[in-house]
Amino acid sequence: MQPPVDELAVGASGEEVRRASEWLEANCLRYAVPQAKAGPLVLCLNEVLANVIDHGGESARSEPIRLRFEFGGDQGHGRASVTVSDAGVAFNPLSFPTRVLPRTLEDATPRGMGLEIIRRCASSLEYRRENGRNHLTFETRWSAQ
Repeated sequence: MQPPVDELAVGASGEEVRRASEWLEANCLRYAVPQAKAGPLVLCLNEVLANVIDHGGESARSEPIRLRFEFGGDQGHGRASVTVSDAGVAFNPLSFPTRVLPRTLEDATPRGMGLEIIRRCASSLEYRRENGRNHLTFETRWSAQ
């Protein structure tokens, strides 16, 4: 049996990011993803979409960004994943080294921590480049208490 799947195409704008967040929140509610896991999943989506819009180039902004939500689970374990597919410039976030988090507010920079947020919020990350598109999948997993 195939896991439940839902898909959405969005444009590269702030309004569309909000629509994508609402879509993901609705899917998490529909499949009873624990809030402690759903919130970070939505945060990952927002960060990924912000990166696509800011750094993907004209091709990322001119073609739809495709989103795919998958839910699965068995015997007290669950998982939810989101794949973001964009036509932007090739960018493999897994090839970048982990950044050291700032120790103080004075050491912090206002930008550049999105990838670290995604890494810390997701249970796993996968990237592939296929047919001129970036495909980034982030997943969260949990066990029933």
